[in-house]
Amino acid sequence: MILFTTSEIYPFSKSGGLGDVAGILPLALRELGREVAVITPLYGRIYSTTYPLRLLMENCPVGYPWPEVTADIYVADYQGVPVYFVDRPEYFDRGEYYCTYHGEYFDNCERFIFFSRAVLAWARWLDHKPTILHCNDWHTSLIPAYLFEARQSDPFWGDVGSVLTIHNLAFQGQYSARLFWESGLSLSAWSMDGAEYYGSFNMLKTGIAYADKVTTVSPSYAREIMTSEFGYGMEGMLAKRARDVQGILNGVDYSIWDPRADPFLKAHYSPYDLSGKRLCKKDLLETMGLHSRFLSRPVLGFIGRMRWQKGVDLVLDILPELLEMDLGLVFLGEGDLETETSLTNLSEQYPGQLAVEIGYTEELSHQIMAGSDIFLMPSRYEPCGLTQLYGLRYGTLPVTSDVGGLRDTVTPWPEPGCTGFKFRRFEPEDFAETVRAAVDLWADPKGWEAVRQRAMLQDFSWRQSAREYDNLYRSLEE
Repeated sequence: MILFTTSEIYPFSKSGGLGDVAGILPLALRELGREVAVITPLYGRIYSTTYPLRLLMENCPVGYPWPEVTADIYVADYQGVPVYFVDRPEYFDRGEYYCTYHGEYFDNCERFIFFSRAVLAWARWLDHKPTILHCNDWHTSLIPAYLFEARQSDPFWGDVGSVLTIHNLAFQGQYSARLFWESGLSLSAWSMDGAEYYGSFNMLKTGIAYADKVTTVSPSYAREIMTSEFGYGMEGMLAKRARDVQGILNGVDYSIWDPRADPFLKAHYSPYDLSGKRLCKKDLLETMGLHSRFLSRPVLGFIGRMRWQKGVDLVLDILPELLEMDLGLVFLGEGDLETETSLTNLSEQYPGQLAVEIGYTEELSHQIMAGSDIFLMPSRYEPCGLTQLYGLRYGTLPVTSDVGGLRDTVTPWPEPGCTGFKFRRFEPEDFAETVRAAVDLWADPKGWEAVRQRAMLQDFSWRQSAREYDNLYRSLEE
């Protein structure tokens, strides 16, 4: 059995792409005949009422370094996949998952040490012993180290393998060395080849060191993170593990992201009948308060974290030029308070042309994706990216940088088979020039329709990705 360990899973919890992946990959593995279960924290913000939770066990012992601390375990049946929830209110019953505007929670290290140890504690109570612990990002990166040490003395764990998927290398869970000594890991783990990083305790580095296999969420990102430009200090450790590092491209859950059946849309459409997209655009203009004239002008959408990584500063740099081109713009997301304030102030200066919604709702994200003509994604690095894949399926052609998963998924204009637009230098003028090229093509209905139809027919379903993960698991189970 594959036990998938994650700090978030859609539709129960989500802050970004990790939640999306955790919500669909286990289902895709199940379709391949794999027995799979998921384990995640029970946050105070659990959204789904479609899959009710029930209490399985009270006071599951978590053990050292908290001999008296326990967790309650809940379960939900998520389309045939059991999702287990670790409940400890003082750690997880909070308004946000990881941080507030003031920064991350002061005890994040302790929270996810506890969760990681609870995963191994609960694994012993499962009806079927796991053969693979599939961990994700720094929040669960201590699990491979705990497993490695447990194998040395406990036969129960002797044939259990570990996989660590890095969804974003920039977030590493780096904390004071003091917290290492509270983690329960042995002294031997505190080394340059283990948990220690320039005198600090680095949770992601620990996972990279001890996992049997390390994956990233696109082939290009797997190569990039072994360079100083994208390695965030982990390039040396990753180079040592190069034989065990593999890039597997994320997929899209087309049961959720498909304009032919999307329940959030005013009208449905397909690559061969796009009449509904115009109705979606009209609905978006009305919902966001944009002027009706933009029904006959390009509307550009941005959905994502308003942070440096996502290149939102480049968007701000070229906004005056975009507004002069008589384009409609719609923003959805949250992030740096300064960026949020700047965009909100600009929306007040340009009512009817620029609309900003701070925060995130699933419904509005679907409506923006369907109602926009062009999607902006000028990321400085992008491990995989999912929104550009949604844009392709919805016929909202992406304008992206040429990094990571964007390189693997978008074929740029005017190359043969093009599905979108790319710029290579992170300079406002290059970005603006690429947006202008997209707008120029939009003005050519025949050319635009050809590229849009090709984009909508791309297949980035999870089927192939799940097969690659299945093969990886089998290599550890043999």
